[in-house]
Amino acid sequence: MNTSGIEGYLFGVAGLLFAALLVLEKKFPYMQVPREELKKSFATNTGAFLLNNLIMSVFSISSLLLVASNYAHYGLLGQMQDGPLKWVLSFILFDFAVYVWHYLGHRYEFLWRFHKIHHSDKSYHVTTGLRFHVLDQFLEVLVKCICVVLFGVPASIVVVCEIVRMFFVLFHHGNFTFPGEQLLSYVIITPRLHRAHHSTLRVEHDSNYGIVLSVWDMIFGTRKDLVPVNIGLELIEAENIVQLFSLAFLTERRLARLLHLVPRRRS
Repeated sequence: MNTSGIEGYLFGVAGLLFAALLVLEKKFPYMQVPREELKKSFATNTGAFLLNNLIMSVFSISSLLLVASNYAHYGLLGQMQDGPLKWVLSFILFDFAVYVWHYLGHRYEFLWRFHKIHHSDKSYHVTTGLRFHVLDQFLEVLVKCICVVLFGVPASIVVVCEIVRMFFVLFHHGNFTFPGEQLLSYVIITPRLHRAHHSTLRVEHDSNYGIVLSVWDMIFGTRKDLVPVNIGLELIEAENIVQLFSLAFLTERRLARLLHLVPRRRS
């Protein structure tokens, strides 16, 4: 299967997962979101997703597969014989790398200015998993390409990792709950655990960085079990795609000045 076929397959899988999670949200909602707020958020998030995919269509999975096909044999696992152990190790290394990247996205202002777009949603539901700034995704693909070379992850495993990651990004943004979720959160990232990551308070949302496995947060002390009072970011709200992408170029302090919440410096 060529790269365009693989991308089409991934898009189809994402569509099915998205539809299934929407049904779960409808039948087993964790919280009631006002209808107008949900419609606005849904439109903004899906619009951002479609625009991002249009812009990134020539770069995302195609780049990962190209790099994996040509350079994976140089990496850490490049000379290991294909088999279950290589698949498991590749997945674990890839998941850890994404955890570190997510942590850095909160730690450094340059990266946070793009990643905060994802956190700007005032509601929490499956389409929040589609709400990303295109430059955030661009940088993530670059990091993944580097990881593919360093770890020696073959193209076939890259595809599986992306499918699993795609599922979990949609899954743990779901507005639903289920029996045993708390116990399961000690193995994988669940909606309950990730919901705390979207708290309005920075002291709370700088936590739970895992994408698939929750073990990284436990090892590095970044896990927080809490129920956030509010979702989203203070001062930051976007009603359409243009506002959403423009917010990346406004720091919180600059935005506060524009809203006259802090005084300007005197020259």
